Amino acid sequence: MSFRYIRGQLHADQVPLSVLAEKFGTPLYVYSRTGIQKNFQICKKGFKNIPHLICFALKANSSHAVLRELAKLGSGGDIVSGGELFRAMKAGIPANRIVFAGVGKTAPEIEEAIHRGILMFNVESQQELLLINDIAGRIKKIAPISLRVNPDIDPKTHPYISTGLKQHKFGIPIETALKHYRLAVSSKNLKVVGIHMHLGSQIMEVSPFQEALTRVVSLIDELATNSIQIEHLDMGGGIGIAYTGSEENLAPEEVAKAIQPVLGKRKLQLIIEPGRAITGNAGVLLTKVLFRKESGGRNFVVVDAGMNDLIRPSLYNAHHEILSVTKDHAKGIVADVVGPVCETADFLGKQRRVPVVKPDDLMAVMNAGAYGYSMSSNYNSRPRAAEVMVDGKQYKLIRHRETVDDLLRGEEEFTAKPQKKK
Repeated sequence: MSFRYIRGQLHADQVPLSVLAEKFGTPLYVYSRTGIQKNFQICKKGFKNIPHLICFALKANSSHAVLRELAKLGSGGDIVSGGELFRAMKAGIPANRIVFAGVGKTAPEIEEAIHRGILMFNVESQQELLLINDIAGRIKKIAPISLRVNPDIDPKTHPYISTGLKQHKFGIPIETALKHYRLAVSSKNLKVVGIHMHLGSQIMEVSPFQEALTRVVSLIDELATNSIQIEHLDMGGGIGIAYTGSEENLAPEEVAKAIQPVLGKRKLQLIIEPGRAITGNAGVLLTKVLFRKESGGRNFVVVDAGMNDLIRPSLYNAHHEILSVTKDHAKGIVADVVGPVCETADFLGKQRRVPVVKPDDLMAVMNAGAYGYSMSSNYNSRPRAAEVMVDGKQYKLIRHRETVDDLLRGEEEFTAKPQKKK
């Protein structure tokens, strides 16, 4: 475990979190380098019997130091914007290991990705297909593409992070995919290389993957009979992790074992796009207690991290365990752990059993290494948190805390020009 109590103090690897808070302040994101490495290797080992490429989903955590570590491990990148393309390549992820998904790619983003030589675009509509063909033709390049098909399978996850049902905005209905593939093959500036699906995030069962891939593999066979050969089968991401003590991570090995019979002996490279499964439990959000109060028969613990730092509880009603950095075996109190943001929705946890904390005590929001900092904002004009990476006894600040001056970066006053008299 990357985060555990040692002599009554919660540690990241071998470094007390209290030391990091004292040195770098709070709120503070803390990542375990060894935790990230271990999770990547678990995923790699889990799919070892299937030819595959791991493309880390940058939307989960796009911090440069994190991406740099994954690049060293041989990871590719799953991107959904030009900014993520820039970050992936700056971190050392080769273009030929990058897949570009997303329902709303812009023309400049498409052109840049073609110039860079990415592995493939995961195309989500006919209009996008035609746009990529036009741009590739204008710059005299051939663009490699796959089509993101929507298999209409329920991933059994939160509706906001479910993407594989036909009522969602993502992908092309699987029933019309053959027509779109024929259009792609007939487009002289496109090369069909793959097929893509993505069911959603935080999936805790193997059955949705099995059901969806069964439909997709059937389509691959139909495409082959129409002389359209698929090299890459991108199954997306979504492998879930445990957020509570009653859950267990969905093991990549278990997913691989379940889908291998579906893939059979077809000559395909499987592309996997884990994000949360790599960084989720390798990070925590460290926060300081400001006040305690009682109101309306409820206890409140007010901390200095808010929904602008970690929006998942407010947005998805997501559960994160919240621990005291100093282990307290006392029974404690039941309280809402809330932030300073001016919203009733600003909470990190509701009705949690927590120790009887006091101002300046430290608490850790667990499993915050994915969709934490990457979704943070400056709401209420709050500077964003700092980030630290730990490796054994060593640690380093990998992102400086924003200052109030940073809040005004890029802004200018409006100065009206004097009107000329007629």
